[in-house]
Order: sequence, then structure tokens, then C-alpha cells
Amino acid sequence: MLMRWICLLALCFVLPVRAAELKIDLGHGVTVLTTDQLLHRADARSVTIPGDVAYRRTMHYRAVLLRALLPGLVPGDHLQFAASDGFTAEIPASSILNHQGSQAWLAVEASSAPWPALPGTTRSAGPFYLVWVQPQAAHIGPEQWPYQLASIRRMSDVDARFPAIVPAASMPADSPVRHGFAVFKRTCFACHTRNGEGDATLGPDLNLPYNPTEYLRADLLRAFIRNPQSLHRWPRAKMHGFPTQASLSDADLDAVLDYLRYMAKHKTPH
Repeated sequence: MLMRWICLLALCFVLPVRAAELKIDLGHGVTVLTTDQLLHRADARSVTIPGDVAYRRTMHYRAVLLRALLPGLVPGDHLQFAASDGFTAEIPASSILNHQGSQAWLAVEASSAPWPALPGTTRSAGPFYLVWVQPQAAHIGPEQWPYQLASIRRMSDVDARFPAIVPAASMPADSPVRHGFAVFKRTCFACHTRNGEGDATLGPDLNLPYNPTEYLRADLLRAFIRNPQSLHRWPRAKMHGFPTQASLSDADLDAVLDYLRYMAKHKTPH
């Protein structure tokens, strides 16, 4: 038995660590890229990210400009970034291809130089993490920084894929409900489904069987969105709040509540 354990221990040092894989599907077949392939690309660079969303401090990464990995992408396309924990970020290609000074980079974690654990967890943001240089130039919010990435796919936009979450066509384009729907897609939809529709699996459905506006006062719901721990003291909770105007303005938050109230009256049971 002792010799068996010695042999197993020896194998741990002999066998190479398998490189992590990222799947990219732009509609012409799946491309699989490994950490080693990405780190050894001629265009890999060192990037510095002040105020990193995941780590909440300045971070330094080895990264590849994202658009270099997405040949044929055009501004009208739509991309879904799926993380291993069930988080899904929906990002229009125009944000990635923009010429306003903001740049999307795919940060890659090397097995020989692992990143630190995320605050309050035992895992890092790796092996793949979408980070932004000058995000404010393209109005990039915190939910558009998906980490622990597993795949990137070109898809139809959210409205086309999930009609049960879309306000009625009769709703005016400038209504608070439509504004709230746009904010919801950019923020809440990364973790939650609505009327049973959506690809995220990190959080519960926000309309079935009950909508949050049906069981929480407006002031408590606002406080919860700003800081989830204000309602339930749960250190291991996965939901991060939107504590500042920079991450979610009061006007955007009010519009989200308008959209939630609207959807409470438009349930589509599944």
C-alpha cells in the first residue's frame, strides 16, 4: 500500500497539468483554444486593469485583444459569454468592436502563475476572464466582465431568443418599462431567468412563481439590489450588489423596478 501511494505521488509530478480550454462558436463550427495556445500567441500582451471588477483592485494580466480571436465579427452581431458557474453575459459585438477608446481583452491564467482567489472565495477569476481597458468609454458595466469563462458564442440577441421577457410591442419606446428592460438585460439577466426563459443558472427566476415586487416593499427591494446583505446576512451569497451610481444609477434602478412591476402582470407559466 505504501508503494502504491508513493507511485501516485510521483505521477503528480510527472504528468503535465492539462491546459484549460475555451470554446468559441461564431456559427461556423467550434474552435477550442487552450491557455497554452493563447499565452504563446505573438499578440499576447501584459495589460494593467485599475479598479478590476472581480478583484476590486489594480490587477496585471497576460491577455489577448478579444477581437483578434473573433474573425468575421461585425457590429450587428451579438455574443454570449458563459461562465462555468452559470453566469451568462450578453454583449453586443459593437461594444467589442467600438472605436471609442474602450478595449476588450481576454485575460489568460497561466498554470505556472495562478491568479489570487477572488475576495471571499477559494477560486480565482481564471482560467479566462474578459477585462476592459477604459470601460467607461463604451459604457461597460460590471456585469460585462465575465470571469471563469467557458465559452463565447455568436447568437441572436436576447429579444429574439426570449420573447416572454420582452415588453409588449405597444409599449412606447421611451417608456420607463422599456428603459428598465434594457437595464435588466445588461445586469440582472446575467444571473437570473424571467418567465422561465434565459440561459443563466446562477440565480432564481424573477417572475415565477412570484415576482420580487410581489413580496418585497419597494424600499427593501432597492436596498437589496444595492446590497444583498442588507436583507439577509449570508456571507456565502453569490449575488453582488450595485452599491454606487457608477454601477447602477438611481434612475436605472427605478426603471428596473418599473419593468419588474410590469412583468408581474405578464407571467408566462412554463
